[in-house]
Amino acid sequence: MSPRWAPETAPSLEEFEALAEAARAALPPEFAAAARGVALRVEDFAPDEILDEMEIEDPFTLTGLYHGIPLTEKSAFDQPTQPDTIWLFRRPILEEWAERGDVALGELITHVFVHELAHHLGWSDADIAVVDRWWE
Repeated sequence: MSPRWAPETAPSLEEFEALAEAARAALPPEFAAAARGVALRVEDFAPDEILDEMEIEDPFTLTGLYHGIPLTEKSAFDQPTQPDTIWLFRRPILEEWAERGDVALGELITHVFVHELAHHLGWSDADIAVVDRWWE
């Protein structure tokens, strides 16, 4: 599926996921293997149980979430009950994109994806800056 859509319509969940997968594919080789080991879920909003657990009242305030054990904390003795997952929430990201008006949607999706991946990898701010120069 092509990550393109008519400019008059918002991308579907599938098209949004294609943009996120393009962000994953564009990572430098030293991060790509670890990124492939994380599941990706794209939903319109975070599920109610996640919002409740995080004590978030407005679902538009959560654009992404990493759920899992960071690689820097994993042990050979860990028994995974589910895969490490990066969640991207389409509607809050679209809302932020529309409010900003100064960044391409693919760039914003990449920004959110990289920051959630950073939680998985245990990256420092300097590590993130190598991949995501968001402030420039």
